[in-house]
Amino acid sequence: MHPVLSRRPGIWLFSALAAVVGIAALLIPRTSQPLSYHGFADRRGWLGLPNFGDVTSNILFLVAGLWGLAFLASKPSSKQFLEPSERWPYSLMFLGLVLTAFGSAYYHLAPDNTRLLWDRLPMTVVFMPLVAAMIGERVSVRIGLWLLPILLAVGMGSVLQWYLSEQRGAGDLRFYAAVQLYALLSLLVALLLPPRYTQGSYLLVVAGLYVLAKVCETADRLIFSLGQVVSGHTLKHLAAGAAGLCILRMLQQRRPVPQ
Repeated sequence: MHPVLSRRPGIWLFSALAAVVGIAALLIPRTSQPLSYHGFADRRGWLGLPNFGDVTSNILFLVAGLWGLAFLASKPSSKQFLEPSERWPYSLMFLGLVLTAFGSAYYHLAPDNTRLLWDRLPMTVVFMPLVAAMIGERVSVRIGLWLLPILLAVGMGSVLQWYLSEQRGAGDLRFYAAVQLYALLSLLVALLLPPRYTQGSYLLVVAGLYVLAKVCETADRLIFSLGQVVSGHTLKHLAAGAAGLCILRMLQQRRPVPQ
């Protein structure tokens, strides 16, 4: 996909997107976490593990995260980064995948709102460093690294805000949902800007897998009812884990674009 904008307005594009998503979140009605969310379709246990499918399907997050960290620590990865500091957002992102594997498995062993906190917190350590990486590669490395801790704080803060609101009896999911939407749309916005590296089309695949994961999550019971082989939520984990592997593949294959 060919870029349609120059780098110069890039940061304003990301900022405008954040403003639009944030305002939209404020305008929609407050939504709490329904307790029915924790009633997943596939509750079958096996080998002593309850909810076996939803627990063990997190293995793909662990594989993608550990493989990604190993790649970033290897000498060949130096060809994929013009500046060593560009590895930082991806290192955090792959660490987030590892933490998501454990957090999500912990949650699915006995789903409730308290355990869901430890599922969602590490997911923001995946989303927000990826946004920082996109800003660094499509706008400015300096700006991307400067925004990295801010984006992390916003992402994790949205989860803590949701959890504390649930504790007060007035659950509010809007800002956590806004963070997820912003991360997804940022991948598409990045494609409008000149790339620093090749293989940017992988971002479309990552975005598509994320959308597929959300569809599978929504259709959890419907998918499970089709033969009771696998549930939609299990497939959600596999699709999201595959997105992590796609990012790793993008890094392995890319090369700097002559400026």
